[in-house]
Amino acid sequence: MNALTLDRIHFAFTVTYHYLFPQLTMGLALLIVVLKTMALRTNDERYNAAARFWARIFAINFLLGVVTGIPMEFQFGTNWSEFSRRTGGIIGQPLAMEGVFSFFMESSFLGLFLFGEKRLSKRAHWASAFMVFLGSWASGFFIIVTDAWMQHPVAYQLLPNGEFQLTSFWALMMNPWAWLQYAHTMSGAVVTASFVMSAVGALYLLQQRKEDFGRIFLKVGVTAGLISCVAQVFPTGDLHGKYMAKHQPAAVAGMEGLFHSQQGAPIVLLGQPDIRQQKIDNPLAVNKVLSFLIYGTTTAEVQGLDSFPTDQWPTALPLLFYTYHIMVGLGTYFALLMVIAGFLLWRGSLYKTRWILWPIMLSFPLPYIANITGWITAEVGRQPWLVYGLMRTSSGNSPHISTGTSLFTLIGFMGLYTVLSILWILLAWNIIQQGPEQEASK
Repeated sequence: MNALTLDRIHFAFTVTYHYLFPQLTMGLALLIVVLKTMALRTNDERYNAAARFWARIFAINFLLGVVTGIPMEFQFGTNWSEFSRRTGGIIGQPLAMEGVFSFFMESSFLGLFLFGEKRLSKRAHWASAFMVFLGSWASGFFIIVTDAWMQHPVAYQLLPNGEFQLTSFWALMMNPWAWLQYAHTMSGAVVTASFVMSAVGALYLLQQRKEDFGRIFLKVGVTAGLISCVAQVFPTGDLHGKYMAKHQPAAVAGMEGLFHSQQGAPIVLLGQPDIRQQKIDNPLAVNKVLSFLIYGTTTAEVQGLDSFPTDQWPTALPLLFYTYHIMVGLGTYFALLMVIAGFLLWRGSLYKTRWILWPIMLSFPLPYIANITGWITAEVGRQPWLVYGLMRTSSGNSPHISTGTSLFTLIGFMGLYTVLSILWILLAWNIIQQGPEQEASK
């Protein structure tokens, strides 16, 4: 195993672990605003207590997100110095804005929200929650602008020394790929938060304790979950997929396991990609559906991998195929579960229907898996490019970092993050067990 492979594994591990926290933080930021809004409109103290409860979970996630996010910034310089040298003039701007503007906005108003409720008016406290939400979602936007430039580079000029120079700041911010990816990512974050909130509500009802809060968590969680699950499929997923098919057709062919270009291309629901034979083993496919989903007609031709040189194929094709299908399969399950739960909520029978409360409670880890596999699909699909069409991954790592050094730091991070995981689980479980009732009585 060479240094490049270890550098890729190292960054993949740290970014995957890090994203366990922001996806819940960004989703909860919106749901806390919803709870505070309902508290203002109804003058019901239970909604304030619910908001305080989820703010404690938010604070823990925010802290761990900061702790695990900082090492990734350093990795650009330590493990990927050549990438940083050549692209720093472009990606450095949104990354700096994320830290200087959105992070400080989010952290400052989070302090006001957590510790200022007794000193602020009700509307001012609601405003602090809204500013936390705004800072959290602005932070996500700047990060996605950075990644979107790597996926679909715009507004750049290649200098004689090999470095990239930004030609238009606003063109970078308005990159169409960024806005499509942002909408899809944010709806995914709301899915995670909705499932976590609904799971806690279902837990309380199944345990027959704190039932008032269990109903509140389920009502807000299922409503937000239904909307966000539908938005994940359409319009955000649909539009992003079509845009990706136009600008990264090789990635789409790899995701779908389409080795040969064909009219009326089928969509493969299940199967195993065989790269050597260039086919899908044991396929379960629906004819002509892929052509319809991408181009709106069942007779359109979809480019297969045979349309591209093999050195431009995604380098980890089986991983790309499986992660994409896991993401899509879980997304379908989420939509089905939330439609059923939403119908029962509308009928007024959700809170007493134990056969649906159990899957709601047990499904809370699945959005984490879906979001992570979605990011793996996006990043693996871009390979072998670090900046699509401009810079290969093999030319972006640090030339002077040895294999032993990369392996040593990777093992160190694994050990450290194991400790952080145990602490996070213990803290979150302790808060859930205490519940929001104690705050409501103050």
